[in-house]
Amino acid sequence: MNKLPIISSGITVGSYSEIVDNFFNLVAEKQSSYVCICNVHMLIEAYDSPSFGKIVNNADMVTPDGMPVAKGVSWLYGVKQPRAAGMDLIESLFSEIMHREMKVFLFGSTDDVLQAITKKAKKQFPTLNIVGVLSPPFRELSEEEKRLMVEEINRVEPDFVFVALGCPKQEKWMAEHRGLIRGCMVGLGGAFPVYAGTVARSPSWMQNNGLEWLYRLYKEPRRLWRRYFHTNTKFIWLFGVQYIKQKIFKTR
Repeated sequence: MNKLPIISSGITVGSYSEIVDNFFNLVAEKQSSYVCICNVHMLIEAYDSPSFGKIVNNADMVTPDGMPVAKGVSWLYGVKQPRAAGMDLIESLFSEIMHREMKVFLFGSTDDVLQAITKKAKKQFPTLNIVGVLSPPFRELSEEEKRLMVEEINRVEPDFVFVALGCPKQEKWMAEHRGLIRGCMVGLGGAFPVYAGTVARSPSWMQNNGLEWLYRLYKEPRRLWRRYFHTNTKFIWLFGVQYIKQKIFKTR
């Protein structure tokens, strides 16, 4: 699928159904692949760190997770781009994986969250084949531990590996394991606790108006205020510069 640049990262464009279908196209290619679910935080991380930016731009697909990213594509390029948020994709992918009789492995987060996801998914999607779950230790892993984890995942031959380590750690992990993990890796860190029910999602009117970040800030002000002050302010500035260049001075 085609990508269009927002700030320094290429964002995959297309309808929501086209984006979902493309996950399965990646699996059909029988290649080790990874998908980034991109919000404003990831865009700014990629801009601030060229090495991380390379990881994002090398992804097989970069979906517009946040409404500001989706609206940014629409405003800059004149296309009607919907968001493809991780919190929506996790359910869409579970449903399609079940109907296509494929297999999924859950990697990351905590044991409690993984158990809650498995319980809910089995109830919502009765024949969904979750072939394994693994919560790695919250510390630096040895090379032997990394090798054993790869073996554990590949042993059950998943079509998808949903990865929840948080940005940018999960994207770095997926890039490091491209060619080692046989399947399509999807970075869904923020979606895991929401789907599990341990973190509440914002009301739909906030989602539709690009204010989901404000709801999360309200819920976790101490942890998030510094990040949002930096990333949101920088995004507005950098996007504004790009918009002026492309729409007023007509440059790409």
